Amino acid sequence: MANITIIGSSSMDLVVTASKRPNKGETILGESFKTVPGGKGANQAVAAARLGANVHMVGCVGGDGFGEEIIKNFNANRVFTDYVEPVTHTETGTAHITLAEGDNSIIVVKGANNYVTPDYVKKALEVICKSDIVLIQQEIPEETVEYVAEICFANDVPLLLNPAPARPISKTVIERAAFITPNEWEASVLFNNKDIHEALKEYPNKLLVTEGKNGVRYYDGEIEVLVPSYPVEAVDTTGAGDTFNAAFAVAIAEGKSMKDSIRFANRAASLSVTKFGAQGGMPTREEVEGCL
Repeated sequence: MANITIIGSSSMDLVVTASKRPNKGETILGESFKTVPGGKGANQAVAAARLGANVHMVGCVGGDGFGEEIIKNFNANRVFTDYVEPVTHTETGTAHITLAEGDNSIIVVKGANNYVTPDYVKKALEVICKSDIVLIQQEIPEETVEYVAEICFANDVPLLLNPAPARPISKTVIERAAFITPNEWEASVLFNNKDIHEALKEYPNKLLVTEGKNGVRYYDGEIEVLVPSYPVEAVDTTGAGDTFNAAFAVAIAEGKSMKDSIRFANRAASLSVTKFGAQGGMPTREEVEGCL
């Protein structure tokens, strides 16, 4: 069983479904509204646990009802919450999601996720250093990402950096990460609009560019490889990238090859979009293996 630590955000997703997105100044009628647990860190933790990993979550929630719901959801999905603490003087992070026209648009309010600081992460150093792989994203402070990259590198623990939401990252962090998984837009921000094929060659078997329904692209040291996705009828694409990252981490930690790990992760991500909610469609290990 892979031992995985996720350092990142926990939020409540406030999801509106509509036939289209409103134009500036326009009011339209939506079709439904739901609240579901989310946040990139929490999504990746739940996805990894459902795929059979031993998962510790490091993060913060607010001292409110949303925070209580998120912790209950972690417990229901067998995610260890020893390092998930309520911040009583602020609210739980939220993601305001519109599902329309076959895709999603999202506004994130960090809330308690701003308190996932380097000092906070230090409390979890023992479990981090015992991990087979650590996952981190960018809905938490920038200095925390830099600190985690430093301690993982110093302790020879592989770090998977999912650079979302997009923001520039220091070359030091890029060099210290074992894997970096941007989508095409995030890659353009990360590498300052550098030709993506050049960037892939610069970081063989490290940089994985996700291209949605087209699949995932990387450079294996000799040739550029595109591992295709699996066609499905999408209901909700929220959380597909988080499922990919978690599944890839599980597969790599278990010793699968790069291509097989991406194939496994693509299958998990494709299944995740067939149901509502970031976590609603995240598959079990049996479901993924049954479809491969």
